[in-house]
Amino acid sequence: MEHVKDLKLQGLCEEAHCLDEGLLDSLQDQLGKASGTQLLVLHMLGNHGPAYFKRYPAAFEHFKPACRTEDLRRCSREEITNAYDNALLYTDHVLARTLTLLKAATQVDTALIFVSDHGESLGENNLYLHGLPYAIAPDVQKQVPMFLWLSDGLTGGPSDGQTAASAQPAPLKPACMQQLKRDAAQQTASHDHLFHTVLGLLGVNTRLYEPAWDLLQGCRKP
Repeated sequence: MEHVKDLKLQGLCEEAHCLDEGLLDSLQDQLGKASGTQLLVLHMLGNHGPAYFKRYPAAFEHFKPACRTEDLRRCSREEITNAYDNALLYTDHVLARTLTLLKAATQVDTALIFVSDHGESLGENNLYLHGLPYAIAPDVQKQVPMFLWLSDGLTGGPSDGQTAASAQPAPLKPACMQQLKRDAAQQTASHDHLFHTVLGLLGVNTRLYEPAWDLLQGCRKP
């Protein structure tokens, strides 16, 4: 496990925290040396509050005025929301850079799953941040974004990627994947799906795997 702050990346790290782009510092090299089946976990800070203003560089302060303190009581709701939206804009940038690196690594088959661990309240019903007991937490703290991107080699398209013989996932049916994409907005998923979908993508054989919780199970070729 690597901690980005230990890399002391110029322009990305200051004092005790680093920007999320630091996670990509060695990704291109790792992809170039990849062999067999590998799982890389990039643990982003994303939009975690209350220090939203620390989650993005100055160039991404598009929404103004933005709250510039961790004491949200000193900011208006508009300022807090602007800081959050700036952090979200930067997260989009980091994910776009990640996809660019994965698409360029044509020698391997790659996949990207992004999911937040929780949402944030931004003043709705006078609530802020997160962490309320699940039974009473508002939907904005419980409903989170999740998306999945797969390279051509995993969806039946052209690929030069290599897959380890010990863990060879079945290719996915292109037509089924297109239907899955169209249905995604109406499909309810949860963090429970993440574990089993990753196991299925990696072709891991274990009694812990539950096909019903694998979002891609219905699209696998026999």
